[in-house]
Amino acid sequence: MESAEDQPMASAPLGKALADFSPERRPLAPLEAGLVSFDRHELRQIFDLYGRKVAAGEWRDYALDFSCQRAAFYIYRRAAEFALYRIEKNPKLARRQGLYCVITATGLILKRGSDLTRVLAAIDMRLKLVPS
Repeated sequence: MESAEDQPMASAPLGKALADFSPERRPLAPLEAGLVSFDRHELRQIFDLYGRKVAAGEWRDYALDFSCQRAAFYIYRRAAEFALYRIEKNPKLARRQGLYCVITATGLILKRGSDLTRVLAAIDMRLKLVPS
């Protein structure tokens, strides 16, 4: 009688696992799948603002959402709440109303435009010294 060590291993499960990683069945990259996403420079601008607000204690959490039509960055005051702000990138509106927009929790569009810095200025309210 042969022991379990002497018996050949079944190669079917391993072969199936390797077939799942073949080049024909690999997952599509975001550009290949047609997903809209933020690029490195856009994310840097958004995270610079987010970092300042977290340091000030105003914001605590965020979420990213990428789809075929738009990319969104959700900002939360607390993790269990609804999104305080939503920064969206919608390429379909790039020539009409602008590529970016900032939307509040109630659905009010604060700012729309093609320059992310100007759009983010709508929620980046820094304190200014007022002469008396």
